[in-house]
Amino acid sequence: MTLTVRAFRTDDPRDAESVAGVRRATIPYLVCTAGTLCWEVAHASAGQRLHRLVAERPDGTVAGCADTGLVAGGTEPPQGFLHTAVVPGAAGRGVGSALVAAGEAYLAALGVRRVHSWVADEGRAARFAARHGYTRSRRARFLGLDLRRAALPELPDPLPRGVTLRRVAEFGDALRPLHEADTECAADEPGDLWVGRTPYEVWLRHNWRRPDWDAELSSVALVDGQVAAYSVAQTDGVDRYWSGMTGTRRAFRGRGLARLAKLAALRRARAAGYAHAFTGNDAANAPMLAVNQRLGYTEVATEWRCVKPL
Repeated sequence: MTLTVRAFRTDDPRDAESVAGVRRATIPYLVCTAGTLCWEVAHASAGQRLHRLVAERPDGTVAGCADTGLVAGGTEPPQGFLHTAVVPGAAGRGVGSALVAAGEAYLAALGVRRVHSWVADEGRAARFAARHGYTRSRRARFLGLDLRRAALPELPDPLPRGVTLRRVAEFGDALRPLHEADTECAADEPGDLWVGRTPYEVWLRHNWRRPDWDAELSSVALVDGQVAAYSVAQTDGVDRYWSGMTGTRRAFRGRGLARLAKLAALRRARAAGYAHAFTGNDAANAPMLAVNQRLGYTEVATEWRCVKPL
């Protein structure tokens, strides 16, 4: 297939719609909108060096896309990421190889010596990754819930003593307690990359100011007025809901508060008309997998984080 691999054009709405279409076709359990794609490029931190690539056919249609840049955390030498997606009809025709070559060349020029990528846990993708020198590191599980048919339990009435539930929207601009909770919970997530503490203003810009993050649906459980657990909602504005992060602060674990916060968010999402809920967990994150399974989620896909030395 004759292809042109070029940079994503933020000033061309057709690029954003095309790339969003590729993402939805290849990773349907993630929330992706054209507006969010443009926002990510415009607001990426300078240190990330985000570079979005598009593989274009001679007729101008998009056959695949890739995101590449530096992993947060300031490691030396820097580590990079490279995630590719190819429309199903173009698989096996050189699109992925062209995107990988362009992405790795970009990272090599930045001094990257180790590249991380997420690869679907299926035959063609696994063979492609191995052929290009990527080896498996960690496994992730993606879970789905049909909100139209799910037997979501009612919230307890009354709530446990000292517990209150709030929407993130009720916090207004006073989000520092959520930043502290998110920092603590993210540090305890299983993984093979340590990204360190994100400064408040950076966290605020890259999280709560994203166009797909929904403060009305995102839920917080307070214990005696302190943020104890939370569940963040991302939506596409149509029918798809993604749990961006659910966590409980260390001092409050083992009390079912993460499940309570997530249940409240899911019930509001269903009331708002969302039909499909998805979430993802590291395969070693047994506590959150158990929470999700109790809520009725079932596995819809698995991926592997793969690593390649450059």
